[in-house]
Amino acid sequence: LGHILTTEHLAKALNLPVVLVVGLRLGCLNHALLTARAIEAAGLHLAGWVANAIDPDMERVNDNLRTLTKRLNAPFLGAVPWIDNASPEAVSQYLAAPE
Repeated sequence: LGHILTTEHLAKALNLPVVLVVGLRLGCLNHALLTARAIEAAGLHLAGWVANAIDPDMERVNDNLRTLTKRLNAPFLGAVPWIDNASPEAVSQYLAAPE
């Protein structure tokens, strides 16, 4: 990965499905929908999406989650809340494996 090769190239070369992580903040709806379109346009399989609370003061989180669930053509795999000093163990309890 570098100036020419991207994670898109890596996913294609290894035939990997993609999990979209949506950082919950202002503008996340548009960003997530455009990213999902780019993933699909690249011929990659969008296996699911995860909501990641990166702004502990974000308003209307549940409204955004409902909209993303309706608009993204992929399974919702979980919502990770804001966690101070997060560890893999702390985060994993909020996630489901894609089918």
